[in-house]
Amino acid sequence: MSRDWPEAELDPIRRLRVLAATTPGALYHREIVLPVPFDRVWAVASDLERELPVLLSTVRSFTVTAAEGERLRARAVGTLGQRAEFEVVLREGWCLMRSRFVVGAMAATPEGDGTRFGSLGGFRVPGARLLRPVLGGLGDRAVRRLAEHPALRG
Repeated sequence: MSRDWPEAELDPIRRLRVLAATTPGALYHREIVLPVPFDRVWAVASDLERELPVLLSTVRSFTVTAAEGERLRARAVGTLGQRAEFEVVLREGWCLMRSRFVVGAMAATPEGDGTRFGSLGGFRVPGARLLRPVLGGLGDRAVRRLAEHPALRG
Protein backbone atom coordinates (compact mmCIF):
# COMPACT_ATOMS: atom_id res chain seq x y z
CA MET A 1 0.00 0.00 0.00
CA SER A 2 1.42 3.38 -0.95
CA ARG A 3 1.52 6.18 1.60
CA ASP A 4 2.17 9.63 0.21
CA TRP A 5 2.64 12.61 2.48
CA PRO A 6 2.15 16.07 0.92
CA GLU A 7 5.45 17.54 -0.30
CA ALA A 8 5.14 20.45 2.12
CA GLU A 9 4.86 18.05 5.07
CA LEU A 10 7.65 15.93 6.52
CA ASP A 11 6.91 12.22 6.59
CA PRO A 12 6.72 10.75 10.12
CA ILE A 13 10.32 9.43 10.16
CA ARG A 14 11.73 12.79 9.09
CA ARG A 15 9.55 14.51 11.69
CA LEU A 16 10.97 12.12 14.32
CA ARG A 17 14.53 12.96 13.26
CA VAL A 18 13.79 16.68 13.63
CA LEU A 19 12.27 16.06 17.06
CA ALA A 20 15.33 14.06 18.13
CA ALA A 21 17.71 16.78 16.94
CA THR A 22 15.81 19.60 18.64
CA THR A 23 14.69 18.03 21.93
CA PRO A 24 17.27 18.89 24.59
CA GLY A 25 16.33 15.95 26.82
CA ALA A 26 16.22 13.27 24.12
CA LEU A 27 18.00 10.23 25.55
CA TYR A 28 17.67 7.96 22.55
CA HIS A 29 16.58 7.90 18.95
CA ARG A 30 16.62 4.54 17.18
CA GLU A 31 15.50 3.45 13.73
CA ILE A 32 15.22 0.05 12.13
CA VAL A 33 13.90 -1.30 8.82
CA LEU A 34 11.58 -4.24 9.40
CA PRO A 35 10.79 -6.70 6.56
CA VAL A 36 7.09 -6.37 7.38
CA PRO A 37 4.40 -4.24 5.68
CA PHE A 38 3.60 -0.84 7.22
CA ASP A 39 0.02 -1.78 8.18
CA ARG A 40 1.16 -4.72 10.32
CA VAL A 41 3.93 -2.77 12.04
CA TRP A 42 1.74 0.23 12.79
CA ALA A 43 -1.12 -1.97 14.03
CA VAL A 44 1.21 -3.29 16.75
CA ALA A 45 3.04 -0.04 17.55
CA SER A 46 -0.10 2.10 17.74
CA ASP A 47 -1.92 -0.27 20.12
CA LEU A 48 -0.62 1.77 23.04
CA GLU A 49 -2.61 0.19 25.86
CA ARG A 50 -1.65 -3.38 24.97
CA GLU A 51 1.80 -2.99 23.40
CA LEU A 52 3.56 -0.05 25.08
CA PRO A 53 4.11 -2.07 28.29
CA VAL A 54 5.51 -4.90 26.14
CA LEU A 55 7.89 -2.62 24.24
CA LEU A 56 9.05 -0.47 27.17
CA SER A 57 10.29 -2.36 30.21
CA THR A 58 9.81 0.76 32.38
CA VAL A 59 6.02 0.88 31.74
CA ARG A 60 3.67 -1.41 33.69
CA SER A 61 0.45 -0.03 32.17
CA PHE A 62 -0.70 2.66 29.75
CA THR A 63 -4.41 3.50 29.82
CA VAL A 64 -6.18 5.87 27.46
CA THR A 65 -8.48 8.02 29.62
CA ALA A 66 -9.93 10.33 26.94
CA ALA A 67 -9.94 10.56 23.16
CA GLU A 68 -10.96 13.25 20.72
CA GLY A 69 -9.93 12.42 17.18
CA GLU A 70 -6.16 11.96 17.04
CA ARG A 71 -5.66 13.57 20.47
CA LEU A 72 -5.66 11.30 23.49
CA ARG A 73 -5.03 11.59 27.19
CA ALA A 74 -3.50 8.63 28.95
CA ARG A 75 -2.24 7.52 32.34
CA ALA A 76 1.00 5.58 32.59
CA VAL A 77 2.13 3.55 35.58
CA GLY A 78 5.78 2.62 35.76
CA THR A 79 7.29 -0.60 37.01
CA LEU A 80 8.27 1.16 40.25
CA GLY A 81 4.74 2.54 40.76
CA GLN A 82 5.41 6.03 39.43
CA ARG A 83 2.44 7.63 37.61
CA ALA A 84 2.18 10.20 34.83
CA GLU A 85 -0.57 11.79 32.77
CA PHE A 86 0.24 12.00 29.06
CA GLU A 87 -1.03 14.10 26.18
CA VAL A 88 -0.84 11.97 23.04
CA VAL A 89 -1.14 12.68 19.34
CA LEU A 90 -1.74 9.42 17.47
CA ARG A 91 -2.17 9.34 13.70
CA GLU A 92 -1.13 7.02 10.92
CA GLY A 93 2.63 6.51 11.20
CA TRP A 94 3.10 9.03 14.05
CA CYS A 95 2.73 8.99 17.82
CA LEU A 96 3.91 11.75 20.17
CA MET A 97 3.45 11.28 23.93
CA ARG A 98 4.27 14.01 26.44
CA SER A 99 3.89 14.18 30.19
CA ARG A 100 5.19 16.81 32.57
CA PHE A 101 8.63 15.17 32.71
CA VAL A 102 8.76 12.63 29.84
CA VAL A 103 8.60 12.75 26.05
CA GLY A 104 8.25 9.73 23.79
CA ALA A 105 7.58 9.34 20.10
CA MET A 106 7.25 6.62 17.47
CA ALA A 107 7.12 6.91 13.71
CA ALA A 108 6.82 4.54 10.78
CA THR A 109 6.89 4.85 7.00
CA PRO A 110 6.88 2.25 4.24
CA GLU A 111 10.32 1.49 2.84
CA GLY A 112 10.50 -0.88 -0.10
CA ASP A 113 8.60 -4.02 0.88
CA GLY A 114 9.13 -3.25 4.56
CA THR A 115 8.73 -0.49 7.11
CA ARG A 116 11.16 1.98 8.62
CA PHE A 117 10.28 2.35 12.31
CA GLY A 118 11.80 4.80 14.73
CA SER A 119 11.40 5.70 18.37
CA LEU A 120 12.56 8.49 20.63
CA GLY A 121 12.47 8.91 24.37
CA GLY A 122 13.68 11.41 26.88
CA PHE A 123 13.03 13.65 29.83
CA ARG A 124 11.67 17.17 29.75
CA VAL A 125 13.94 18.43 32.53
CA PRO A 126 17.18 20.42 32.53
CA GLY A 127 20.29 18.27 32.32
CA ALA A 128 18.45 15.23 30.98
CA ARG A 129 21.21 14.52 28.44
CA LEU A 130 23.44 13.57 31.36
CA LEU A 131 21.29 10.44 31.75
CA ARG A 132 21.97 9.25 28.18
CA PRO A 133 24.80 6.83 29.14
CA VAL A 134 22.57 5.18 31.76
CA LEU A 135 19.19 5.12 30.00
CA GLY A 136 20.10 5.28 26.31
CA GLY A 137 19.81 1.49 25.97
CA LEU A 138 16.04 1.63 26.56
CA GLY A 139 15.50 2.63 22.93
CA ASP A 140 17.54 -0.30 21.66
CA ARG A 141 15.50 -2.73 23.75
CA ALA A 142 12.16 -1.22 22.68
CA VAL A 143 13.01 -1.38 18.97
CA ARG A 144 14.38 -4.92 19.36
CA ARG A 145 11.19 -6.00 21.17
CA LEU A 146 9.10 -4.62 18.31
CA ALA A 147 11.26 -6.42 15.75
CA GLU A 148 10.80 -9.69 17.67
CA HIS A 149 7.06 -9.23 18.26
CA PRO A 150 5.12 -12.42 17.41
CA ALA A 151 2.60 -10.50 15.24
CA LEU A 152 5.45 -9.29 13.01
CA ARG A 153 7.09 -12.63 12.31
CA GLY A 154 6.74 -14.43 9.03
